[in-house]
Amino acid sequence: MNESVPIRRVGMLFSGGPAPAANAVISAAAMSFLNAGIKVVGFLDGYESLERFCSDCPLTEGEDYLCLTRDLVSGIRTRKDIILRTSRANPGKAVTSREDLADPAKNGRLLAVYDAFRHHGIDALVSIGGDDTLKTANYLLEMQRLMPELPRVRIVHLPKTIDNDYYGIDWTFGFTSAAHFAAMEIRNIGADARSTKSWYVLEMMGRKAGWLTYAAGIAGEATRMLSVEDCDGEFDAEKVAREMVDLIEARARDGRQYGVICIAEGLADLLPEDQRPHTVDEHGNPVLGSARIGEVLAGAIEREWERRSGVRRKVRAKQIGYETRCAEPGAFDVMLGCQLGVGAYRALVEEGLSGVMVSVRDQLDLTYVPFDELIDPATFKTRIRFIHRDSDFYRLARSLEYQQLEHDEPTCD
Repeated sequence: MNESVPIRRVGMLFSGGPAPAANAVISAAAMSFLNAGIKVVGFLDGYESLERFCSDCPLTEGEDYLCLTRDLVSGIRTRKDIILRTSRANPGKAVTSREDLADPAKNGRLLAVYDAFRHHGIDALVSIGGDDTLKTANYLLEMQRLMPELPRVRIVHLPKTIDNDYYGIDWTFGFTSAAHFAAMEIRNIGADARSTKSWYVLEMMGRKAGWLTYAAGIAGEATRMLSVEDCDGEFDAEKVAREMVDLIEARARDGRQYGVICIAEGLADLLPEDQRPHTVDEHGNPVLGSARIGEVLAGAIEREWERRSGVRRKVRAKQIGYETRCAEPGAFDVMLGCQLGVGAYRALVEEGLSGVMVSVRDQLDLTYVPFDELIDPATFKTRIRFIHRDSDFYRLARSLEYQQLEHDEPTCD
């Protein structure tokens, strides 16, 4: 691929679930290219229109794409909705191996994307999204290597997830804003619990890792936090319920007849096979919210509580989910998003790179991570960043939970 050819027109899209500060990313990237005299085409709804592009189904300006201008991308950094909108359209859904990328039976939608790029004179793509979007960006890159007849399009990816489980970057934009919003919910529920002498189980978003559960729980002063990192094997709700009732009894002895337990939705995928969610989305991923893991644990706690005390008592369950994805973006996420957006310009134009994810380290210093460090070349699966139990972050969460003291609390007397 000849990276010395100047970029005249850039395509940009946002795919997957929303995240706070999405517009900060889009605005900063677009302004950087526009200031350099490079045109920017913003494709609407992720790959939804691109994957069905053909001569009989062309893209319509205003419906399928926008020609981004300074006026369109100015003053939008803190807007909650996403100016380019989003979808979960996945043109590489049928691909399971590198060979599939050159297979006409499986690469049709990806080829349609390239036809749309050719039609609109796209020299480079700025892809913004989660792990499925990163996989699509990698497919598009690999196809150029396998099929030299395709137009040469440079590709950079910007990582997005409120789950913060992206390998190759310490903090993803939107994470701290989502955690702050969820923490406020925990504090509100905590006030209700204290006022009514109640216990709550709050189910938080987090399909594969517990970053959001722990961050929100720390900031919201949850009584206990649980995620997939706490499990070795299956999630046994009855066993965990016994531990939670031990906690309830310990707090009652301290005069605290209330509490808030935060758990990650990803625990639903660790339930015994007959209890796991069997509803899947259009991409084959289990719809974890349908399992209502919070209600499962709350019900188990109620049963164990009654078994021990002979008293029936309600444990309330609540899901905190989609409302976190379009929360008011905080200053850190806006700064991070802007730097990633500028990084897309610098990677493509100043560094002449392609096939990299834009990342930051230290004090928002830019760094560029090759796709092959993020994706297993054999399976095309992306790497996940879990919370390690020996990490200081995990130990922080454990240190701030309610502790059952084995001795009297020390005083200053």
